[in-house]
Amino acid sequence: MHNPLRSEADAFKWVVIIGMAAASVIALTLLTRPVVGVVWGALLVGFGAGVAYRTARGSLPRTVEVTRGGDGRFRLLVVANETVGGGALLDEVRARCAERRSEILVVTPALVASRAEQWASDVDEGIELARQRMELSLLAIQGAGLKARGEVGDSDPNVAIEDALRVFPADEILISTHPPQRSRWLEAGVVDRARREIDLPILHVVVDLEAERSVS
Repeated sequence: MHNPLRSEADAFKWVVIIGMAAASVIALTLLTRPVVGVVWGALLVGFGAGVAYRTARGSLPRTVEVTRGGDGRFRLLVVANETVGGGALLDEVRARCAERRSEILVVTPALVASRAEQWASDVDEGIELARQRMELSLLAIQGAGLKARGEVGDSDPNVAIEDALRVFPADEILISTHPPQRSRWLEAGVVDRARREIDLPILHVVVDLEAERSVS
């Protein structure tokens, strides 16, 4: 779930917004009727909150400064949710990391149905389901003799990538999606945005879970 207070700068934005709203309410209350000041303050808070929330979502700069491990180890960042356990994804992970000293971070963005639900407290189920899928994928990756760890990320996959790159010195990023006709991530331009904004190799793997189930 996206947290609008992601940094001290974000917190400062909210302080400024609340301060401006309070000053406006006081000024208009003194100059006009109290109800006018209250309405104006509410409108200002709503508008400012919307702007602050959107800017807090973490837009990566055009060229991201990524850290490097410098120890000769190949690091792969895997970003996937419902497709995280797909055979095509696991095959690609093995192919990228075979015969390498490698480290893998699997980030599973939590699925949230709507923006309103993001602000509600009932998001635990989406986070828990993401965690379960991630853990099953880790077992499969580790079963292939590869070193991997995982975490549940922001519901916005691009923000989840940004968060991961702050602490994980990836050499490549592997993004897994459903086929185009069923992928919300592709519809939202997640892969294209990552390729525009991140100065790292971005691999896109399509996982057709329905086809894999029919074969098995």
